[in-house]
Amino acid sequence: MRTNKAARLLAVGAALTALTLLPACTSGSQHHANEALASRAPAQPGNGKRQVNVLPGMPPVQNPKDLYSADRPNQLSPVVRDFPSRVYVPNTNSDTVTVIDPATYKVIDTIPVGRQPQHVVPSWDLKTLWVNNDLGDSLTPIDPKTGKAGKPVAVHDPYNLYFTPDGKYAVVMASRDRQLVFRDAHTMKVVKAVPVSCYGVNHADFSPDGRYFIVSCEFSGEILKVDTAKMKVVRQERLPYEGAMPQDVKIAPDGKLFYIADMAANGLWILDGDKFTRPRFLYTGKGAHGLYISRDSRVMYISNRGEGTISLFDFGKNRLTVKWHLPGGGSPDMGGVSADGTVLWLSGRYNAVVYAIDTRTGKELARIKVGSGPHGLAVYPQPGRYSLGHTGIFR
Repeated sequence: MRTNKAARLLAVGAALTALTLLPACTSGSQHHANEALASRAPAQPGNGKRQVNVLPGMPPVQNPKDLYSADRPNQLSPVVRDFPSRVYVPNTNSDTVTVIDPATYKVIDTIPVGRQPQHVVPSWDLKTLWVNNDLGDSLTPIDPKTGKAGKPVAVHDPYNLYFTPDGKYAVVMASRDRQLVFRDAHTMKVVKAVPVSCYGVNHADFSPDGRYFIVSCEFSGEILKVDTAKMKVVRQERLPYEGAMPQDVKIAPDGKLFYIADMAANGLWILDGDKFTRPRFLYTGKGAHGLYISRDSRVMYISNRGEGTISLFDFGKNRLTVKWHLPGGGSPDMGGVSADGTVLWLSGRYNAVVYAIDTRTGKELARIKVGSGPHGLAVYPQPGRYSLGHTGIFR
């Protein structure tokens, strides 16, 4: 029955040419271990007159019509302006971070870290990169100015890491522990541990006002709505697809919708976060996984890990426009866009490589050998005033 339902849903998505909206990483340590085997002229900014009543302490929203207006090409904060441009790649099976010079596409360093590093996460204040050593129960800090690693900080089950928009708290996605753990953003001391009833909390993104965030639960096919200030799950819903495996979460530039990649349903769930009603579905490709916004806020890049492709979703046209195919296939996973917006960097999860892709043409610029099981790589520095976490969600 489960197979028939899945086949019917995917058949419908394909029949609609993957352009029609349909109504509609891993929870435990063993799950993680198993998984580890166009650039155009920038959109014109709005007049910004509409004020957003933000979470107290959160920086004001610069442009309510474009949440990514601070992420324009090379618009670097003074905090990071002198940092060398690097790509930091956590190798889940090798327990290392590979450091790549993006100017030469060469590996320039390999940093030993804790057991099973999953993501490299820029801190809210942009000053530190945190390596999430999931099974090592620690965070390894890297100074992005020097590229040197510091003393690991004990943090239990840090599969992924986010920061509240006011900069006060880190939010650890403790997938194995089935918790969202709010910690002091600097000391990493526990402030509040929030139990969840779903399995596999892993990715998230915040509302325009920062007052709530949407979380994906990979292994129970559910999504959560969490009140930021109250540190409380306020809504929970199972996705309308049996066997759903939601992954990366990203909010639209205008802040009206959330997009949630699903590598089992092979596409995106499109959710009204305010109303938290039944999401719509858009087929993109096998194993939809990572979501990244272009520097002009016009396009979202979707890595389809199961088929070695990247789909492009045009926000203005509200549809998919093109699909790029990696030569010979591959397993594009997590990553980010270069500071100037010209290169999309993605880890090749099952191929021990990193892909550099031209964002204007989709051409593969380089395929760089790294360690085993490369996962949540961070391109750094990137434009933006502050980081909300993951591999780099900047506002």
